[in-house]
Amino acid sequence: MDARAIIEKLRDGREPTQAELNWFASGLANRAVSDAQAGAFAMAVCLRGLSEEARVALTLAMRDSGDVLKWDVGGPVVDKHSTGGIGDCPSLLLAPMLAAVGVANPMISGRGLGHTGGTLDKLEAIPGVSTAVDEAGFRRMVDDIGCAIVSASSRIAPADKKLYAVRDVTGTVESIDLITASILSKKLAAGLDALILDVKYGSGAFMESVEDAKALARSLVDTAKGAGCPTVALITDMNQPLASAAGNALEIAEVMEALTEPKNSRLVDLTLALGAELLVLAGIETAPEVAAVKLRDALQSGAAAEKFDAMVTALGGPASFSSDWRQRLPEASVIREIPAPASGTITGFDGHAIGLAVVRLGGGRMREGDRIDASVGFSDILALGTEVQKGQPVARLHAANEKAALAAERAFRDSLTIGENSEFPPLIIEKVT
Repeated sequence: MDARAIIEKLRDGREPTQAELNWFASGLANRAVSDAQAGAFAMAVCLRGLSEEARVALTLAMRDSGDVLKWDVGGPVVDKHSTGGIGDCPSLLLAPMLAAVGVANPMISGRGLGHTGGTLDKLEAIPGVSTAVDEAGFRRMVDDIGCAIVSASSRIAPADKKLYAVRDVTGTVESIDLITASILSKKLAAGLDALILDVKYGSGAFMESVEDAKALARSLVDTAKGAGCPTVALITDMNQPLASAAGNALEIAEVMEALTEPKNSRLVDLTLALGAELLVLAGIETAPEVAAVKLRDALQSGAAAEKFDAMVTALGGPASFSSDWRQRLPEASVIREIPAPASGTITGFDGHAIGLAVVRLGGGRMREGDRIDASVGFSDILALGTEVQKGQPVARLHAANEKAALAAERAFRDSLTIGENSEFPPLIIEKVT
């Protein structure tokens, strides 16, 4: 076998065999496949697509390119994954909530991809935190705390680590087949008993239409089921930022406010819904309503904040972070309000444009290996349906310098639609089982 022959098969619309995909995944992991060949493979899959059988085969091949973990924690091991969006930070809130109710959550997460932020980049906005943890440290955190959010080690789905980086810089992020294989190869390698998926649609998501989101959700649920992992997906709205911030440290601030001063918000509501479905799926509770009450109690009692503090400390961050997080998070050099360009009701955001503006501010990567500025982005973003007067602040801008601030402000204002009152979609559109 050789990479060129497999790529030619895909290019011509013929599907590789399981053995060929196993070989290619191994080649990604051991560097027998070059970056150029990985990019060509990704583009061929993106353009030609895979059948359901081939998608499962690719997912399992990538999973089996490294270690597959097994756990002995006295109960179910569960996890959550989002397909990505703007202001999308429920993972950082849900992991400590699950740990606080006694459910193990070993979360192998990812970095920013395209216009969306990454959970690892957000967590590493906390001074001292490093999510590069070896397997022994990962297991110790799960045993001692109940949750851990870490990057995939070199032995967890190494084929995906190579392909993930290539996709980010080759315009092949949006492929349903590659998204499915990437997400599930890491999740299945973590040895899960149950998985909840947050599949986004809208202007800030990779899947802009509900139909595309449903197709991705079905692909993920069916593939996970084929691999023996009970999985449910919620299709959720990403036509506006989930939290009222976009940017790594700014989203951590939103999470810390939810942990220390709990109140109803889109972020909290979605986190509770995802966690409730997960507890039912794992057989811990019988009804989502009961499970949601249990999780909310963990949030309001401060138990979830204690778990978050323990995780941050174990990752190298400061002790008792929840007590003084406002003094510890990095702050941008230029902070100013963005005025509304007209009077009316906020009826739309171009989430993709907002995400790219954060990346161009330095909050994401234009090229593999770029250094991230955790302090930049947007905060205090008003929600859809808010009535504003011309000149009223619609968001607050955080930038490294005036030149970057001017470009980002222009991009944000251009992304905004102000018009008449209108109806907006619910946060959760559908459940896929």
